[in-house]
Amino acid sequence: MSINMLPLAAPLLLFLAALFASSRQGRRPPNVVAMAEGSAMLALAIAAGSLLLLLLHGPGDSALIGWAGMGLSARLDAVSVTMLLLVSFVGWIVLRYSHNYLDGEARQGAFTGWLCAALAAVLLLVQTGNLTQLLGAWIATSFAIHRLLLFYPERSGARRAARKKQLFAVLGALFLAGSVLLMSTALGTTDIASINAMARSGDLPWHASAAAGLLAIAALLKSAQFPTHGWLTEVMEAPTPVSALLHAGVINAGGFLLIRFADVMLLAPGVLAVLAIIGGFTALFGALVMLTQPAVKTSLAWSTVAQMGFMILQCGLALFPLALLHIVAHSLYKAHAFLASGGAVEQVASIRRSGPVAIPDGSAVARAFLIALAIYGAIGLGFGFEHKSPQALALGAILIFGVAYLLAQGLADAAPRALTTRTALYATAAALGYFALQTAAEWLTAGLLPATPAPGRLEWTLMALAVVTFGLVAVAQALFPLWAGHPAAAGLRVHLANGLYVNAMLDRMLGGWAVRRPS
Repeated sequence: MSINMLPLAAPLLLFLAALFASSRQGRRPPNVVAMAEGSAMLALAIAAGSLLLLLLHGPGDSALIGWAGMGLSARLDAVSVTMLLLVSFVGWIVLRYSHNYLDGEARQGAFTGWLCAALAAVLLLVQTGNLTQLLGAWIATSFAIHRLLLFYPERSGARRAARKKQLFAVLGALFLAGSVLLMSTALGTTDIASINAMARSGDLPWHASAAAGLLAIAALLKSAQFPTHGWLTEVMEAPTPVSALLHAGVINAGGFLLIRFADVMLLAPGVLAVLAIIGGFTALFGALVMLTQPAVKTSLAWSTVAQMGFMILQCGLALFPLALLHIVAHSLYKAHAFLASGGAVEQVASIRRSGPVAIPDGSAVARAFLIALAIYGAIGLGFGFEHKSPQALALGAILIFGVAYLLAQGLADAAPRALTTRTALYATAAALGYFALQTAAEWLTAGLLPATPAPGRLEWTLMALAVVTFGLVAVAQALFPLWAGHPAAAGLRVHLANGLYVNAMLDRMLGGWAVRRPS
């Protein structure tokens, strides 16, 4: 048996734990939590072992367990190992957190079982070596998440979110199935590595562009892009561990799909442009709405909408190594943010009790942007601007706007000197960290993910539009507290708080989601 089959043991362990947990009913089912946590820990150890295999033997594929190109196989490379480590680590943390969070719940065993099943499906997805396994794991992930969203079936909000998520999941699976069918019939293989190799050599028929388009639609639906984002902002009716679990290769599976088929996507520049437009708009929309949300978890959900849009924007600009880096960084941060959301409420209350918050005025915001651009230029020169693609430089400029927003808080006239010093240090560290991680991601995926092609006229236009719009939004975010008392700003805040009613209009277009309560 091929040694590259080792990663397949991780989802197998979690699947067995899921079966065991689902068979145990009642409060505090015996041995369920211990087996689930033990399986997750072993899955993390297997992921670490897969990394060791990759370092010792290099990338490769396991033998196929199946026939006619259909079955199970594991792809071992930098992308799959990164995702294996991420998913298994976050999954283990979420399972440990769920132990106390759901202690005493009547259906704790069922929840633990579906949690393990979701992790098993995602682990199968991120290591898949063939198209049929990809499609099967994609569907299984959606089904397991649907069951978790319905953990409290008596809540009408939970049923509404689950049904809406199910609709988009089914549509996404259909588009992915269409792409799988196109690629397998046109190329005569289901092996993903072979398909990417053909795409890299340019030896693909016209079906490639059509398959890339279907892959893009599936990714957009999976990652809750505008206007299909509504379900993600409504999952607050599910237990908090579900929100954290979504960031373990579930909501960001769309980005993984585009990264895995990066060579195929490069053959369809028009599709990449559409991804950049939709992703960029979703990022801007989510960032603005996030500012107006009064609840911590709802604000985090809108932040995820924005971050997933940014991930799709990166893929649309053909910055696939940076999209992979974004998946890892955002998943770790946001999973922790959801699990610590209760403590965040206490921190916000403590800040409000300590007195008024320093609000930057226009001059402070202007100084912040100038200093942030100076930091960007100085550190960028140190890492070598001449070796970066124009797309990567544009992305760096967009990210530096976030640094400017951070700096503005410390440069406000009423800000204490300690805050000014701290924000300056954090801003410099953020810029250093970005360039360092960007360089590391490009180095780790060199030869595996394609290099970013030279931009054409369309790409230059999209980059310029993205930099300008993100810059304007960053200025608006920094100055938003100054405008909060204005009548026009108050009205806009109400509309933004409701997501400009896009979700409500989508509900109406889809025929409504009212569900009769069970008697």
